[in-house]
Order: sequence, then structure tokens, then C-alpha cells
Amino acid sequence: MSKTAREVMTGDAQCIGEHDSVLDAAKRLSELDVGAMPICGDDQRLKGMVTDRDIVVKVLAQGRDPSSTEAGELGEGKPVTIGADDPVEEAVRTMKEHKVRRLPVIDDHKLIGIVSQADLARSIDESQVGGLVEAIST
Repeated sequence: MSKTAREVMTGDAQCIGEHDSVLDAAKRLSELDVGAMPICGDDQRLKGMVTDRDIVVKVLAQGRDPSSTEAGELGEGKPVTIGADDPVEEAVRTMKEHKVRRLPVIDDHKLIGIVSQADLARSIDESQVGGLVEAIST
């Protein structure tokens, strides 16, 4: 039987608040030693993702002030997610289709974890890992 997103995810995903500054987001990314983190609203629902690249390209390179720019301004469109009880194969398909390296895991509209490429690499067949990395990287 196939594993679910809940079984392979990294739990205890930390959010940056949508009204927190981009500077705070950068500090949290650094403290956690990660390249991306979810943006959560006041209702604790996922509003998007912020990446270190977003901060550089959308804030710093455009001369915006990271201490007065809200993290929520960087979350564009509806975030790509996976349901906690969806099969790992669905996570692989979703990552390939949307060319994302991390998928927030949602249970009852709440963020409960993140499935990353590394999480999947430990859980799926080696040949699938190569296809996933290739699809995401192109």
C-alpha cells in the first residue's frame, strides 16, 4: 500500500505571518536553515510560500524596504498544496506539474507539514526520484 503525504512529510511546519515583515521572514529562513516557508494568515490558513529567491528578486533587487514590506505581499495566487491523506504518488505528480520543490500539507484547511524533494527521495523508488528532480529543475 502506498504511503500518504502525512507519513513522509516534515511535520511542525513553521509559518511566517502574512503581516510580518520580509526582514522577519529572511531572519526565520536563516534561523531554520531553509530556503522557503509558508505564509499563514491571521486565521492560520495558508496564504502562500515565501522563498529566499522571492526576497532577493521581488524586494531587494527592486529597492523595496524589507522591514516595511509584508511577507503576504510575496505570496502569489493560490498556493499549491497536497492533502495529508493523499498518496505520495499524488505529491510527486503535483510537484512535477507545478515545478515546485516543496508542498505544504493541509489537513482540514490547516497547515500540518511540508513534503520536500528530500522527503520524497527517502520514500519513493529511485527511478521516480530522478524523474521528479528532472521535471522540477527544467
